[in-house]
Amino acid sequence: MTTNPRLLMEEFGLQPKKSLGQNFLHDPNALEKIVVTAELMPEETVIEIGPGTGALTAHLAQVARHVVAIEVDERLRPVLEAELAQYANVYLVFEDALKVDLLQLVGTRGYVVVANLPYYITSALLRHVLEVHRRPRRVVVTVQRELAERIIAKPGNMSLLAVSVQYYGKPRIVTRLKPAAFWPRPDVESAVLSIETYDKSPVDVPDDATFFRVVRAGFSLKRKQLKNALSSGLGITTAQAATIIEAADIDPRRRAETLSLEEWGALSRQVASAGV
Repeated sequence: MTTNPRLLMEEFGLQPKKSLGQNFLHDPNALEKIVVTAELMPEETVIEIGPGTGALTAHLAQVARHVVAIEVDERLRPVLEAELAQYANVYLVFEDALKVDLLQLVGTRGYVVVANLPYYITSALLRHVLEVHRRPRRVVVTVQRELAERIIAKPGNMSLLAVSVQYYGKPRIVTRLKPAAFWPRPDVESAVLSIETYDKSPVDVPDDATFFRVVRAGFSLKRKQLKNALSSGLGITTAQAATIIEAADIDPRRRAETLSLEEWGALSRQVASAGV
C-alpha cells in the first residue's frame, strides 16, 4: 500500500479537485492520532466520510469491525479499490454523504463517524451527522483550525454552529495539524475535533425544532440586540420579544453570541409558553 497521496494520484493519472476541497491527510502520526481519538470498540462500525486515497481508511480497518467509506469523487474508485483490496471489512460507497441515509448503512449497530472535511461542507455535514435520531457515539473530524475553535467557543463568542454542535455533544480540539500533514498543502492550519455525543441533550427544551427556531432567530441579525433579532426572526414585535426574553431572566439588550446553551434552552421554553 502506498501512503503518499501525490504518488498515488500520479500513478492513476489524477489531480486533486479544488472544487471538492481535496487535501489528502497523509502524516502517519496524525492518522494514528485520529484512530486513537475515535476509541473504537471491536464490534463497532466506522463511517468514514471523505476517504480520499485511503490512508486513514486502512488504519481504521485494522481496529474496527466494519468501515463504511463514503466518497463523493467517483474518480477515486480505482485508487481506493486497489489500496484497500486486502481489507475485507471495508465497504465503499460512492455518493454525496449529505444524501446518504447513515442509519441504513449501519443498521442497528453502534457506530462512530470519522471525516476529513473541506471548509465549505463542514457545517452542513455536521448537521447531517448529528441530527439523525440515533447519533454516532463519537464524531472525529479534521477541519480548518479556525472553524474548530469556533465550534468549541464559550459564551461571548458563540455562533449558530457552536450552539448547534454543543447541543448534541461535547466538542474538544484533540490536536492541531500543520499544512505539511496534507497534500496538496492547504493555506491554513487544521485541527482534529472530537465530539462526544449526548444520548439526550443536557438542555431542557420543549423540542428540538422550537429550540433551533429560537436560536436561528437569535443569530439572524449580526451583532444586534437579542430583542431586535428575535423580533425579526420570529415575526413578533420588539416589545413582545423583550417580554419573552425577560421572562427567561435574560437582559433583552444582550447579543446572541453571549448566551449560554442553558439560556437558549430557557428562552425556547418561554417562546413555547407564549405560543409564538
